[in-house]
Amino acid sequence: MTIDAANATKKYGVAVKCATITPNAARVEEYNLKEMWKSPNGTIRAILDGTVFRAPILVKGIQPYIPTWTKPITIARHAYGDIYKNVEMQVPAGAKCEIVCTDAEGNETRKVIHQFGQSGGIIQGVHNVDASITSFARCCFTYALDKKQDLWFAAKDTISKTYDHRFKDIFEEVYNAEFKAKFAEAGIEYFYTLIDDAVARVVRSDGGYIWACKNYDGDVMSDMLATAYGSLAMMTSVLVSPDGVYEYEAAHGTVQRHYYKYLKGETTSTNSVATIFAWSGALRKRGEMDGNDELMAFADRLESATIRTIEDGVMTGDLAAMSTLDNVQKVDSETFLREIAARL
Repeated sequence: MTIDAANATKKYGVAVKCATITPNAARVEEYNLKEMWKSPNGTIRAILDGTVFRAPILVKGIQPYIPTWTKPITIARHAYGDIYKNVEMQVPAGAKCEIVCTDAEGNETRKVIHQFGQSGGIIQGVHNVDASITSFARCCFTYALDKKQDLWFAAKDTISKTYDHRFKDIFEEVYNAEFKAKFAEAGIEYFYTLIDDAVARVVRSDGGYIWACKNYDGDVMSDMLATAYGSLAMMTSVLVSPDGVYEYEAAHGTVQRHYYKYLKGETTSTNSVATIFAWSGALRKRGEMDGNDELMAFADRLESATIRTIEDGVMTGDLAAMSTLDNVQKVDSETFLREIAARL
């Protein structure tokens, strides 16, 4: 079913993905599954060859921990390779460790990682693929054009002179060949900087750009941004393929604890903003593709009504706990939706 959904997304160009469960041993037993199926997100991402973009939804009363961030910062994470596809081992004292590459003709190339002395240690092998890096770059440039925002890419090529430098070179090649003129026409900028310089720039900035990161950097920095802006439930998430297919979802998962309370008939105060914005984002994109101005306007009104509800002081428990507004009214899940509908 997940594969069918991914192929339908490729066919139609836009999709909304609701929160899904990645099975573990307990879920296999609970739902009587035939096997411990892979992550639905991972399956869809592999089929669409996509990059995940996450950005915060800003509202009055929810103050970012970095007060200069007045505009959203979007993280673009490369979701393939690096330590997430690594091979590693513990090494005894006195061992000599090498990287060995055997080409298609059987010729070997060797490089010494380390000659261990009296102390043992650890080694790790990581890889990436040119085709995946190229897709990542193309996705980032396409998304930046769509959003009319500057794009940053950051790695550590001064230290990693082959691995990280390959990322830098591929981004530069794709930009010059396919996007340089389009960026100039749109009045936006692409630039590369070292990851440590990027972090310093981000903290001092006012936001309003897209920050492309390698897999590990993106994993860490997206969680940092979500926390610094206030809430994972106030983050949009969209998967974009290099050929322009868009899949919208909430940045969070199934909110399992709340779901079990709901099944028992108990009242929950679950923040539905990220799910609403997944639908509004997809409807707007569908409207753009079809030239449907009315649908795009509806998406804008739905988002405005949602933000206005929160800024009027009506919100779910997670936001009520952090809001700086004077008159905060904590409401349950269904009341929150009804309040948005009234303003819509």
